Amino acid sequence: MNLREELGVRKAVDFAIELPRGWSRFDIDGGREILLAGMKKRFLEAHRPDLFADAKVTFDKAFDEMRKNGVFAFFAPATSDPGSTVIPASINASIRTGMPGTPLDKVVRDAIKQFGAKPLFGDPRTLRFERERSVEMGGESVVNHSLVYLTPVPGTQRREALQLVAGFARTPDIEPDSPPMVATRALLDSCVATLRWPRSTV
Repeated sequence: MNLREELGVRKAVDFAIELPRGWSRFDIDGGREILLAGMKKRFLEAHRPDLFADAKVTFDKAFDEMRKNGVFAFFAPATSDPGSTVIPASINASIRTGMPGTPLDKVVRDAIKQFGAKPLFGDPRTLRFERERSVEMGGESVVNHSLVYLTPVPGTQRREALQLVAGFARTPDIEPDSPPMVATRALLDSCVATLRWPRSTV
């Protein structure tokens, strides 16, 4: 069994969600090069090419982790034009599968029991829960938040689920329920709530 199978992740599926202004969808490979080029440009414009090398190391680690976890697409701010919603957040997409030939009922039960998962905006088709962990970045402590959403892929008899993971971070001095954090969660929840499938899969 390979790593992707052990993690319960598999192929890509076609779906769409409404995005904040200035955000775009990227494939995991092509998107990496686009975002990396944009990041390099910003560091050069700020006359800090020395910081780009360190930032690229963190950037590459993040993409390696995404690939290991079967992420096939992600959504993130793509421009800084006036009116764009530029927040330090992103949404990753992957596929969760249960044991061969069985529904994802155990995954759902575990999410409810371990993380207090609940339907997104009361819609039982999408389960939502939140996790957080503290990490060290550049010698400073940062709290990473992950909003995890699970919804069955049509036509799979609940054997496959689209998993969307929305990530954002805060410093320890910012309360998890401060107005900016509440607003960030509300924005990400609202985006995922617009999930729609192609007619051919519904």
